Amino acid sequence: MTAAKPSHRPQRPYFSSGPCVKRPGWTPEVLKGAFLGRSHRAAEGRARLNEVITRSIALLGVPEDWQVGIVPASDTGAVEMILWALAGQRGMDVLSFESFSGTWAQDLKDILKLEDLRVLEAPYGELPDMAQIDWSRDVVLTWNGTTSGVCIPSVESVPAQHDGLVICDATSAAFAMDLPWDRLDVVTWSWQKALGGEAAHGMVALSPKAVKRLEEGSQRPLPKIFRLTNKKGLNEAIFRGDTINTPSMLCVEDALDSLRWAESVGGLEALKARSRRNLSIVENWVAKRDWVAFLSEAKETRSCTSICLKITAPWFEALDDAARSKVIKAMTGLLEEEKAGYDLAGYRDAPAGLRIWGGATVEAEDIEALLPWLDWAFARTEEKFATP
Repeated sequence: MTAAKPSHRPQRPYFSSGPCVKRPGWTPEVLKGAFLGRSHRAAEGRARLNEVITRSIALLGVPEDWQVGIVPASDTGAVEMILWALAGQRGMDVLSFESFSGTWAQDLKDILKLEDLRVLEAPYGELPDMAQIDWSRDVVLTWNGTTSGVCIPSVESVPAQHDGLVICDATSAAFAMDLPWDRLDVVTWSWQKALGGEAAHGMVALSPKAVKRLEEGSQRPLPKIFRLTNKKGLNEAIFRGDTINTPSMLCVEDALDSLRWAESVGGLEALKARSRRNLSIVENWVAKRDWVAFLSEAKETRSCTSICLKITAPWFEALDDAARSKVIKAMTGLLEEEKAGYDLAGYRDAPAGLRIWGGATVEAEDIEALLPWLDWAFARTEEKFATP
């Protein structure tokens, strides 16, 4: 393959899948009014934390009778605190089809040692057979596999009526995809994905059904940062902005800026449309190439945020895993040297390939400008690594 070196670079060549690129027009000036040097438990500190909660509820369309709070340790902390608090009260099915969903399955099996656990697995690029899920049990699912580019195909994938709790890790789906709030019971996400916010803070949303289960009590002792309940039941202060531990008010200010930007561009529908457009640009490009394809071959499960690609050139497929990783490292290194695209390698545990974040904070023009550079970098890499 030959490809001329492009002359036009993305204006913002930031395509990391987390932390993700800031919203268009962001500068450090937006943090000037941050509530610093004061206690986050002061009235104004609480008010700003509560504003993150209320704006998130409005933007995502969370039902009025749900509880939403800010928790420690990003989406990972949010998922873990829920699993430790709720897992084991009844039989549980967990979907495992990429790195993080695999971690939840491993924790439930090896750390929490659930006796009545079913792990429904699929390789990278595929979803487990959702027909095998027993919805009378608790179900743990990741709505969008950040490291595989595979997402749940539709809101109807979860039945409206189910006896158990449906626990949904939505960190790369929230603010970019439809989430069926009337079919879920626990939803978690973080600021650092689709909002382009700063790391280390997670959010958890609880249905009345989930709250009731939490108030019935955990089967195991919980560390302080995992406790959502107290002697009176649900610790409702957490869901008004009284966080379990000390949050970064700089990150809070940044999250508020992201939420206000999202509202200004048209809310959730606009965010979803921006992300879908980014995916469509990549789809059109892939359709005209014979060296690259989507890791998710099924269009209906293809993520519009974590867009994962695999190299299909015969010489690449003939390499072992270590050699493939060297090729990807060389290719992404060229892109970084040219300041044409950063952080484009697939996740370390995923098959060697490329990953482009396509969430709403990414401009479509930058995706369009990136793609010719991928052609160029592949051609340069092929010259070095392909055998005659």
